[in-house]
Amino acid sequence: MAEQPDRITPGGVITRRSPEQTFEVHLDVFSGPFDLLLGLIAKHKLDITEVALAAVTDEFVAHIRAQQAADSDWDLGQATEFLLIAATLLDLKASRLLPQRGPEDDEDLALIEARDLLFARLLQYRAFKDIAATFGERMATAGRMTPRQAGLEPQFAALLPELVMTITPEQLAMIAARAMTPKPPPTVGLDHLHAPAVSVREQAIIIGERLRTDRVCSFRTLVQDADSTLVIVARFLALLELYRDAQIAFDQAEALGELTVRWTGADEGEIDVGDEFDEELTGVDSDTADPAEKDDADE
Repeated sequence: MAEQPDRITPGGVITRRSPEQTFEVHLDVFSGPFDLLLGLIAKHKLDITEVALAAVTDEFVAHIRAQQAADSDWDLGQATEFLLIAATLLDLKASRLLPQRGPEDDEDLALIEARDLLFARLLQYRAFKDIAATFGERMATAGRMTPRQAGLEPQFAALLPELVMTITPEQLAMIAARAMTPKPPPTVGLDHLHAPAVSVREQAIIIGERLRTDRVCSFRTLVQDADSTLVIVARFLALLELYRDAQIAFDQAEALGELTVRWTGADEGEIDVGDEFDEELTGVDSDTADPAEKDDADE
């Protein structure tokens, strides 16, 4: 097909048409397809005030007339698309060129909202156009495909490789025996329900020896090496017992401040506290002991 000659529109714009009859414009600030011009304006890469919309309109009218002369028909959809795009661009350019007034009234806000709606509709139109082109390509590709409805023929099914055993019959028998062996019923351990008892008397001896050496310690320091909450509680009870026996004293520099413990007892001799708490722990242990163990102890 011979290339169509250039045509000069009344606006002085040179028009060139590709074999696909796509609308192209050639201005001082832009040269290319009309859709690309719209994309550059939408991305703010081209100032709308630099585009001569009158020249673009003359260009499109010349394009339609040339298409009508060649095919004796013209594309209504293309003309509708151009009118929508041109109306949006004209509204955008008018808003850029007209002077901005002071306070905006309700009418101005309505015009701005209408302009934004037009621009959003234009972007939505471009999105639908792109997805329609994608759907068209996929439908054209899928139209050349035919799915296989039948299954695999017997002569091909027989070509499948046979099952290859990688273990011996003895190993298979061992696996089967292990799989069919009854599993023991699940049990719930009760060890975590009864924590080991902690002796308050033993913790009092530990605290006393440490205070005899350091003379003054904070409660935080005394329980720093405790490995469980029960040990911390036992050492706190041991401090109360030592305080009741006047072997220690408590100091607190300020309200809610750090509590310090000071040794006031003898520097030598055995540290002895009451066994009140240890007797209670012994009673609890006897109550929670296994019944079989109780019977053995009674015998």
